[in-house]
Amino acid sequence: MTSLPFPIADDPDEITTELGRKLFAGGADFLKGVVAMDGLPPADRPEVCFAGRSNVGKSTLINALTGRRALARASNTPGRTQEINYFTLGASHYLVDLPGYGYAEAPVDIVRKWQTLLRAYLSGRATLRRAFVLIDGRHGAKQVDEEIMTLLDKSAVPFQVVVTKADKVRGSDLDAALARTRAALAKHPAAYPEMILTSSEKGEGIATLRAAIANIA
Repeated sequence: MTSLPFPIADDPDEITTELGRKLFAGGADFLKGVVAMDGLPPADRPEVCFAGRSNVGKSTLINALTGRRALARASNTPGRTQEINYFTLGASHYLVDLPGYGYAEAPVDIVRKWQTLLRAYLSGRATLRRAFVLIDGRHGAKQVDEEIMTLLDKSAVPFQVVVTKADKVRGSDLDAALARTRAALAKHPAAYPEMILTSSEKGEGIATLRAAIANIA
């Protein structure tokens, strides 16, 4: 039987699970919000960034990963946050929360400014090891997701899809959403060959994502 492209990642083995657990057990803290390239912290450690449509569950996922319920705060108005938010992960990594995309609530000039910052960050941050692109499991990849994937291709930044809200959809509906996502990923050379299925509420996939981040360094 032919295996599906971009399969769901298997649960990590005990050793890799422990590496991920230890990394996140070191504590996570908010460092700063960045609005210009000269505000970036020193490039002295590996970092991973999280990108996703507004309301995809990005803040909730970061909180689940770090075990800090209010570490990353979701804006009440989708699309309003234009800062790149940096979090320390122990003394060894940065987690980077990129502004949500897919909404036009902010003024056009503000949106253009943060898009310019985003492009500069992705193309110029030497310590960026991987981007995690969050896709809502209820819908699958949309055109706006493909736009960020194309930007990552052009910036030569490898990215991996993290499917969120897996507990909200099952069976054929989830299969259809995953099929749409796989079709989108097939167009993008920077795409990592596995997806990670998560539910922040149920804890599904959290150990897998922690282990993936620990392995990147």
